[in-house]
Amino acid sequence: MSAKFIPVFAAAVLASLSATVATPASAAETVSQTAHYSVETTLVGKLLDDPAAAAILKKLIPNTFNNDMFQSMGRDQTLKGIQQYEPVDLSDENLAKIQAEFDKLPVKE
Repeated sequence: MSAKFIPVFAAAVLASLSATVATPASAAETVSQTAHYSVETTLVGKLLDDPAAAAILKKLIPNTFNNDMFQSMGRDQTLKGIQQYEPVDLSDENLAKIQAEFDKLPVKE
């Protein structure tokens, strides 16, 4: 490597490092702005622990909500995952309605 090239190379490395360091903060900000509950990824336990989310479930899927297995064993699953056991209450149409209600909730930080 020529002596003339080293400062240019060092500057490029430093610039890429500073860009990399700034990226995680930007990514975290983006995630926090869009981190609504999801019928596909949020565990039922988290939904049940939030009174606002639990109220949505109680209103839209009362039979499933009042099921003891949903309240206990269902905590470690997602609504989409439980769909196979409750295909009527958790139909794609009902999951879309639930998701629409979740999207109205303020984002938790």
